[in-house]
Amino acid sequence: MNGLGTDGGGSTHNTVSSTHNTVSGDAVIVGPLLMAQHIEGIQLPPPPPDVPPRQGPMPSRVFVNRTKELADLRDAALSLAAGPEPGVVLVVGVGGVGKTQLVAQAVRRELHRLFPDGQLYVDLADHRRDGAVDLAAVLGEFLRALRVHKDYVPGGLAERTALFRSVAATLRLLVKVDNVQHAPEVRALVPPQGLLVATGRRVLPSLLMDGAVLIDVAPLDGAAGTELVRRWHADADEGTAADVVRLCAGHPLALRAALEWLAARPQLTLDDVVRDLTAGRYGTGDDGVREAMGMAMGAGGGTGEGGVGEAVDSVLDSVVAGVSGHTRYLYDLLGVLPGTTATADLLTATGATRVDEGLGELLSCRLAVLVESADRPRRYRLHDVVRAHARLRARALPEERRRAVLRLVVDFYADAAAHGDALVLGDRFRIQPPPVRPLSELAARGTLFTGRPDALEWLDAERVNFRAVIRVAADEGWYEEVWRLCESLWALYHSRKHLADCVESGLLGIEAAQHQARPDVEIRMRNQVARAAYELGDLDRAESQLDAAADLLGLAGDPRLSGVVQESRGLIALARGRSEESPGAARERAEEARQLFERALAANRAAPDPHGIVVQSYNVAQALVAGERWADALDVLDEAAETARTTGDEPMLPRIDLVRAHAFAGLGSLDRAVAAAGAAADAAAGLKQFAKLDQALELLTALADRAEDRPLRAACEEKLGALRRTMGLRPPAAPTA
Repeated sequence: MNGLGTDGGGSTHNTVSSTHNTVSGDAVIVGPLLMAQHIEGIQLPPPPPDVPPRQGPMPSRVFVNRTKELADLRDAALSLAAGPEPGVVLVVGVGGVGKTQLVAQAVRRELHRLFPDGQLYVDLADHRRDGAVDLAAVLGEFLRALRVHKDYVPGGLAERTALFRSVAATLRLLVKVDNVQHAPEVRALVPPQGLLVATGRRVLPSLLMDGAVLIDVAPLDGAAGTELVRRWHADADEGTAADVVRLCAGHPLALRAALEWLAARPQLTLDDVVRDLTAGRYGTGDDGVREAMGMAMGAGGGTGEGGVGEAVDSVLDSVVAGVSGHTRYLYDLLGVLPGTTATADLLTATGATRVDEGLGELLSCRLAVLVESADRPRRYRLHDVVRAHARLRARALPEERRRAVLRLVVDFYADAAAHGDALVLGDRFRIQPPPVRPLSELAARGTLFTGRPDALEWLDAERVNFRAVIRVAADEGWYEEVWRLCESLWALYHSRKHLADCVESGLLGIEAAQHQARPDVEIRMRNQVARAAYELGDLDRAESQLDAAADLLGLAGDPRLSGVVQESRGLIALARGRSEESPGAARERAEEARQLFERALAANRAAPDPHGIVVQSYNVAQALVAGERWADALDVLDEAAETARTTGDEPMLPRIDLVRAHAFAGLGSLDRAVAAAGAAADAAAGLKQFAKLDQALELLTALADRAEDRPLRAACEEKLGALRRTMGLRPPAAPTA
């Protein structure tokens, strides 16, 4: 067997033994057995707790009169779960009729036993923009819920779809999806095994043709509604309870809101509720409100009932009129806010007082609900039917007041995003100045977030709201805030691979820069869109954005802007080179990339920007390796590593050593290649750069195979398998006989 000991070439110096020599940089040559033992000794993080996800709204303790629907859902689940293919159940009904609660009750009672490997949940209303759902974002959330480490979640929809199917291939999963509007949204999220239960407001015939089972959820009839009212209000007269059901059109959301409102006012009776609903004296005065509410409720496939929208509207008018003044103000404020959720910090920043008390009253009246979130602050949202009502009420606000509230919202998010960006990405090149308000001033108590992981979780939890806020700022003509938000959110979009969001917001950022005649900002925005398109594999779109940015470089003063554009163009050239079939054409692309990276390097030296110098030197070396100029690459990497160590840029060292390993391998110095890859693995493990550790171990495996070093290959394969299991990537199922 040919081992990976020392060979005669390269820059080395002898140490204690002949099997331990130092290569340029920090890489250390060891004998085959020692290297295998060293790889075995790399410490991996403990795997996450093997606890199946249990996502979705919690079931209510009081739930009656859906016996048939529950039985139908149970029977459908049992039948579909027994088949060899995954199944789909479509639960249809008007908004707020209780579809989500029906599913939650079925899960608690029986369905959880059928799907022991977990339950995933998403409300597609949170991911819908311009009618389309960002399915990549949904699958990213599913993968993280299945304990796939964020470093292993790819950027594109196709890659996420493939990984979801791979990770879930052996799992019996229940996927619950609310607010479905189109059949492709369902098909993309069906687990390989198990069941998907979707709720929506209309029947989707193509799903039924696929074999989906339809369950129709209608408003409660008189007897069922009366029983529900008397469960909530035990001493209610049967006739009065029936009147409440009739006035609420049997709509569970309206019934619950009315009865919760009454429960908080012991001096009143159910007769008072009937009298107020009959009088309708709490109407908004907007003749179009009831019609709009009816449209918002959505009649779906025979489940609609003519008076449901009007009834819910009347109930919500009455309930809101009966809450305290500060709570009513909070309700109207929630009707103005863009996005879907709010925190006490945001509400306080927009001028609300007694926020905790008001939110408590909204929760008790079932007008607002708490939302599950991975970050620290508690988040609140209105039910979508209630939100439609609140937004209709907000139309009555004076325009000046509405714009003033929106401006406070936009300013809050712009400053918060800037602080989050600083924590996540540190001292990177930014066009905007630091925010004037300190982070502590943005929180009602304490701080919004502390440290990089906390900041990134907060930014991710606010992602849907950020999207809405940027659009509002663009509509209102607050162009500086648009591009400030876009620039700051690169920290989120790049870290969590929300690439579709990056493109959408970046296009608005480009328009904002043009309105302000800011070529420097336009260059930055176009580059961000280009980088997102590049990661999505849309190289033509990326190049068109960079061409437009390059035309503006003569108008921008900061040389680093030229650097970022040339870097992005170089990355595209490298990507195109990898797809070239001809070796000569691939080398030409590599040389093109090298020249672009050299320009980027010169721009960063002119600034000067130490981190940029290290990054662009690393990129130059990548291009040299792609062009098979191994020795030139090593010279560049030595200088880059020295600069990184001098400036404390430790995170770049594993990347540098990986390229160094490829260069040594190209020269045929396998021992030095192994030493460099081993150094990359050590540094990546210490820095918790698990994707880079994966790359280093994969490269070491290939090098060991090339040198026929079986112990090292076995050690690398075992460590790589352990790493991927720790990162949530399950091995493929063994073939059945």
